[in-house]
Amino acid sequence: MSATPQEIFGRYLHAGALTRDADALAELFTEDGVFEAPLVPAGHVFPSRLAGREAIRAGMAAYYQRTAGAPRGPAAGGTVDVAKSGYVLHHTADPEVFIAEIDTVFDVAGKTVTMSLVQIFRLRDGRIALLRDYFAPDTVA
Repeated sequence: MSATPQEIFGRYLHAGALTRDADALAELFTEDGVFEAPLVPAGHVFPSRLAGREAIRAGMAAYYQRTAGAPRGPAAGGTVDVAKSGYVLHHTADPEVFIAEIDTVFDVAGKTVTMSLVQIFRLRDGRIALLRDYFAPDTVA
């Protein structure tokens, strides 16, 4: 039985945002999977497009390494407040597509700052075939 969108998204959150484990993240994708951040300009520290599981593994490992130990989120001056952050998954007419609407809350110098983003997931055989991550690139470093 294939994993549900909730299960896939939970694994994705754990591998990416919570543990920053590029290997675990890459394994969630199909061999030819694509991870896109269409609003990210070329040359940004966050990759704008990674095609193929191995490119996702290498690209995200490089990103995690460059940003290791650094604060995350809004303009890299904050830390995630998991308790205040949240998301809603939206199911579509296509059972292989779901949308995640996410509000990540950061503590930035004692102030609460929310970064809202949308991710569109297209699945194939229980893995992510395409992930489009829409966020304001100036909020991450």
